[in-house]
Amino acid sequence: MIRSLLILGILAFFAVLLAMALGSVNIPLLDLWQTIQGEGSALNRTLLMDLRLPRTLAAFATGGLLAVAGALMQVLLRNPLADPYVLGLSGGAAVGALLAMLSGMGALLISGSAFAGAMLATLLVFGIAHGTGSWTPSRLLLTGVVVAAGWGAVITLMLAITPSYKLPGMLYWLMGDVSYARSPWPALTVLVLAVVLIMPLARNLNVLARGPLQAAALGVAVRPLEWMIYLLASLLTATAVTTAGSIGFVGLIVPHMLRLVLGNDQRIILPASALAGGALLVLADTLARTVIAPEQLPVGVITALLGVPTFLYLLHRSR
Repeated sequence: MIRSLLILGILAFFAVLLAMALGSVNIPLLDLWQTIQGEGSALNRTLLMDLRLPRTLAAFATGGLLAVAGALMQVLLRNPLADPYVLGLSGGAAVGALLAMLSGMGALLISGSAFAGAMLATLLVFGIAHGTGSWTPSRLLLTGVVVAAGWGAVITLMLAITPSYKLPGMLYWLMGDVSYARSPWPALTVLVLAVVLIMPLARNLNVLARGPLQAAALGVAVRPLEWMIYLLASLLTATAVTTAGSIGFVGLIVPHMLRLVLGNDQRIILPASALAGGALLVLADTLARTVIAPEQLPVGVITALLGVPTFLYLLHRSR
């Protein structure tokens, strides 16, 4: 366990270094090291500390949040192909953000509106799925799919009536773009606190993954644990979407591939997801910044191009 996390930590560290060194202007490793030590030219310090480092940390935090949320959703729904967006949270966040953009609000209010929309989607799905009785994973999943389709229709309507000069920014947000991130520290704080909070419950999650009846027979409080997983995964997803928009496939691919390599022990999967998800999105964002430099692609395009064939492979393997 320690060795696997150490390897992932080293890979994540080198991914961050690579992201800081590469871009429209490449910085040699020696200059990078001097700048980190507080030396080097003023231009390099501005480029690294004011531009690339915040963006890289935001990408790492967003990828970690999505991967941990995906791992939790897969345990909650007992479906290895579930992802953080399966319950419609990204749709609610997108509607909130697009409404703020249409109203001409600033970046801070756009982020706040996205978070509020994601929380509204959480309450809506949970309320409908619960109804007058208890909910089941299948009922929760079906409710989320239907609500997500409803959010998609609202988004399409909003894009159809939006003035043409506002469309590029809205489309970039929908595709996911780390350049919109204002500060990485709120997302990083939520990621660290979530991993610290969930790790003591990892043993119970291992039992819950085998089914609610077995978990209840072994003394696990199934219903409160499921509520906590759902709310925590929703919070992580809402924070990620608020930080960088709707970035797909990270929360689906990373936990599933880690299970193929490391097994299904949540004590390893959850922290490993945070490290691997962060490293993956940092590398994807680096590729998005450099592949057609000085122009930049939305990082969601890169994750989709990587995620679609990987998902098809996993789907074929699970068959």
